[in-house]
Order: sequence, then C-alpha cells, then structure tokens
Amino acid sequence: MGCVLAALSVLAVSLGAYAGVTTSFPQAEDGRPAGAVSSPSPSAYVRPTPSPVPTPADIHRPTPVVTPAPVVAPVFDRAARSIDDPGSIWVVVNKKRPLVPGSFVPPDLVAVPVPHVWQPQLRQEASAAAVALFAAASAEAGLQLQSQSSYRSYDTQLTVYNRELSLHGQAFADNDTARPSFSEHQTGLAIDISSVPAVCSLLACFGETPHGQWLAANAWRFGFTLRYPSDKTHVTGYGFEPWHFRYVGVELATEMHNTGVTTLEEFFGLPAAPTY
Repeated sequence: MGCVLAALSVLAVSLGAYAGVTTSFPQAEDGRPAGAVSSPSPSAYVRPTPSPVPTPADIHRPTPVVTPAPVVAPVFDRAARSIDDPGSIWVVVNKKRPLVPGSFVPPDLVAVPVPHVWQPQLRQEASAAAVALFAAASAEAGLQLQSQSSYRSYDTQLTVYNRELSLHGQAFADNDTARPSFSEHQTGLAIDISSVPAVCSLLACFGETPHGQWLAANAWRFGFTLRYPSDKTHVTGYGFEPWHFRYVGVELATEMHNTGVTTLEEFFGLPAAPTY
C-alpha cells in the first residue's frame, strides 16, 4: 500500500513538471507561426470582370457595298430626222436620191454675211453656222475664208450643168457637177469655200492649203461635213471636193466625226450612188 502511494506521488510531480514546460515556436509578424500558410480572406479574392455579351446593336456588320449602276452611253438616234424630206437638215441627196419635188425651194433662205465671190444664200440655221465657222478660222488660225458658191435654184443648177456638159462631155459633167434636182446646193445647206487671197479655188489642191486643212479638221464643230472625201468617189459619185461643205447640224456632224464615218450614205446605210 505504501509503495503504491509513493508511485502516485512521483507521477503527480512529473505531470506537474510537464504542465509547467512552455514550448516556444518562431512567430510571424501577424502572430501566426512562421512558415504557416495563411488562408486569404474573402475580401482578398479578385473576381475577373465578365466580358460584356454583345448585343445585336454592338455586332459590327460590314457596310454594304453599293454597286453603281452602269453608265449607258446614249445611242445616237439615226431616225431623229428625215433623210428624205427636202426640208430636213439631214436630207441625203445624191445621184440615186433626187429632191422631191425637183423644183424644191428652201422656205427660210437668208443672205450669209461673210466675205464672198458671189453673194451667198443659205437656210437660216446653216447661215448662222457658216458665220461662226468663218469667224473661228480667223480667230483661231488667222485664216480668212470666203464663200465661192452656196444656194442654187433648179434653174441655176441646170445652167451650170449644161455648161459643163457642153465644155467637157457627159462623163466629166456627171463626175464634176450635179444635175438639177440632184444637187446639194439646191437644198440651201451646202457651201463652197475658198481662201482669201484665193489659192486653188474649186480645185483638189485646196485640200493641201492651210485653209483647206483647217476646214477639214474643224468644220464638224460647227455642224458641217466635208461631203465628198478623196477616197469615197465610189460611194458619193463625185471626185474629191475639199471646198464643198454640207451643213447637217452639230449633233450629226459630231457623231460622224467621232465614229469616223465620212459619208452620209455610209452613216445611214444607204446604197452607194456612183452613177445616175
């Protein structure tokens, strides 16, 4: 019994000593043991900002490409004026196409106020264009022009043709001068032009003069076309006449110039007229 009590007494002392021992650990500045992993506080979490969900209005749509409408070049209306009516500025007169009636007289003939050999008359529209043509030759190139011949009546053309016929014979007359009713001069739309001073008047060499060359290059701007080109005798029926200009209006003259068509017969798809 005494031994048991002694043993208990020793155990009690040992436990008391153990209870009085304080174990020391390194401390962190925040009071936690050094090396301890701290759990982040809820406020330490940074939630990523969610990307906004694009609305239909925010979605980039490519700007639609508007295809321009194709530019359609205007088509020249070859039926805009008559080529048969003697009163039309597009009337086509040749050895196959006489004026109808044959005694036609233009209703609006006026004197043409330009230098001349014989007092010229043309239809009013053609007269104004001739005045502008002569003025441009002077202003642009310093060239003086004059009218050699213009409107001829049926009777005057008959006289001219019969003179050529008696002097040179039928073949020459028909290649050089129109028969009455078949002459462009009777339309009041044709004018024969020469230079001042006169050089190569009514001769093929007029085409080689500065005056003839300027007219060939610029007459279309004023509504005139060189009616009898050097390479189209088989179409027109007449030899080269670089002095003979026919008024057809600026619209048609410009179209013929731009397309490179040099005769009215070819432009309007008419048969060639080399003979009567």
